[in-house]
Formats: sequence, structure tokens, C-alpha cells
Amino acid sequence: MSDYKALLSVFSKDRVGLISLVTGHLFDKGINLGDTSFAVLGKGGEFTSVIDIPADVSESELIDELRTLEGMQDADIDVRRFAFEEGDTPPTDITHHIRCEGPDQPGVLARLSEVFIDFDANIVRLKSDQVDRNGQTIFITRFSVYIPPERTENCLAALDNTASALGQTLTAENSSLG
Repeated sequence: MSDYKALLSVFSKDRVGLISLVTGHLFDKGINLGDTSFAVLGKGGEFTSVIDIPADVSESELIDELRTLEGMQDADIDVRRFAFEEGDTPPTDITHHIRCEGPDQPGVLARLSEVFIDFDANIVRLKSDQVDRNGQTIFITRFSVYIPPERTENCLAALDNTASALGQTLTAENSSLG
């Protein structure tokens, strides 16, 4: 039996030291982290990571152990083995960082994200926040995307048109990471 890849998802009440607690336990178990993210969502903290798990550690064993850690008894913890077949995936090089900001309303994220489809652009990362500004709820979305070079100008123009129609202000910058 060999090591296996899985997706670890932990959602618990946010607190100082949460990431250290989880990653320290994973290190002690010989589990290596790959792509990892953490976000505060409301009053909770969500930690997700692609992990390489030694063959002698089962998913249920890992979940049970994580639940024994201080403050993790009520956490939502899931470990899912990867079952994706090898194949083509969209490009993940980030070519642009895009920020949209404006009044919150239903459908903002759906309308903005639909634009990328028409230009074969891939959203690599997305973060959105609701903030209160002078009694108004403002929705801020940050996209890190791959846009094919030959389609960049038209994609950004269409995205700006859509954002404007939704009362959103758009800023975009080329990424030096792409």
C-alpha cells in the first residue's frame, strides 16, 4: 500500500492558533500538505488542504484524532480521497488579479463569474467579503484568474461592462506570478 492524496476540510469556531493546531497534528502524523487555504467565514474558520497521507492512516482515524484536539470537538471535519482520473485541466497560472466592489445584491458573483466562461478564462482563486460601510452592505470580490493572452482585452472589457451594470467598480492588474 502506498500513500494517498485526500482533501482535508476543517470548519470550526475561529480562534488564535487554529492553523497551528491542525498543521502541527498533521506534521506529527507524517502527513504532507499541498495546496492549502484558510479563511475566516463569519465566526468560523475554514482550513482546506490537499494532503498526502501515509497508507497506514485511514481517513476515519485522522478525523477522530483531529476531533480530540483542544476546541475541535464540534468542528466539521472531512477527509476525502481523491478519485479524479488523470486528464486535462484548465490552466492554473494566474495572469490577472481582479477586484470588484459595490453594493451587495443577489446574483453579483454568479453574473461576474459567468463572464469568464465566454473567454476560456479559469478562476484559480476567489475571495469575497461583505463589509458594512456607512450602513450599506458592500460586496468585495477578488479573483485570481488565468485569461488566455489573446482574449485578455475582450474578457476584461466584458467583465467591466458586467460589473458596471451591477453597480460594481472593477480594477484589474497583470500578475507577475503568471
